[in-house]
Amino acid sequence: MIIGAVDISRVLARLSLFAMLLASTGAHAQQACQEDFRKLTEKRMAGIEALNTLGKAGKGKMDPEAACPAAKRLVAVETEMMNYITKNKEWCNIPDNVADGFKEARAKTQGFASQACAAAAKMKEMRDQAAAGGGGGMMAPPKLPAGPL
Repeated sequence: MIIGAVDISRVLARLSLFAMLLASTGAHAQQACQEDFRKLTEKRMAGIEALNTLGKAGKGKMDPEAACPAAKRLVAVETEMMNYITKNKEWCNIPDNVADGFKEARAKTQGFASQACAAAAKMKEMRDQAAAGGGGGMMAPPKLPAGPL
């Protein structure tokens, strides 16, 4: 009987140690998720601020040639965030509505980047035609959507 009691106490001790490790791992996971997401959010906010600065400099109208690379960088950051959310959704306990909302926001950013880059390409094409003597001067640049992302 004493041997059985010792074995049970060892098993209970191991189980309690295992439970403590699991609890600390869960807390560590949440802390790691928060830190990773904070860093990604800071990068995203820097990209949004860069676009907002371009908008303010143009008094509400962005130069497509400046907006295109800035928007592409923002799309890259948001893609990195979306991949993180998808990969770590369960581990970080990210709710479905948060993941879905972020997908929608990323799609809007991608649409904006596509418009900005298409407008920039059109401006370059018009400039090249004018330089080659194929046109009577520069036309007004295409309009980009205004307002917050």
